[in-house]
Amino acid sequence: MPRRMEKIREAGVNELAAQQKELSETIFRLRFQLSTGQAEALKRLRESKKDLARVNTLLRAHELSTASQAQVAAPTAAAKTQKSSAAPRSRKSKKAKA
Repeated sequence: MPRRMEKIREAGVNELAAQQKELSETIFRLRFQLSTGQAEALKRLRESKKDLARVNTLLRAHELSTASQAQVAAPTAAAKTQKSSAAPRSRKSKKAKA
């Protein structure tokens, strides 16, 4: 079991996405086999579901880490644009429009 988790953790994002698709298809096939009465499918189905959950967890962790990195970089860029456009804007009153 630990070797399997290490292998999943070492995989890149593209590899994880491919594994996610493959495991989803495998789970679908195993559910079909289980409904036809093949008892062997139950153990493999449980293992595949757990592996899919691990892959989904790692993909979500990567997604959150990239989002937090983008969020950290965004305020600094926004602060630069606010400083450059620091000229006050004039407001027109409602009476002037009428």
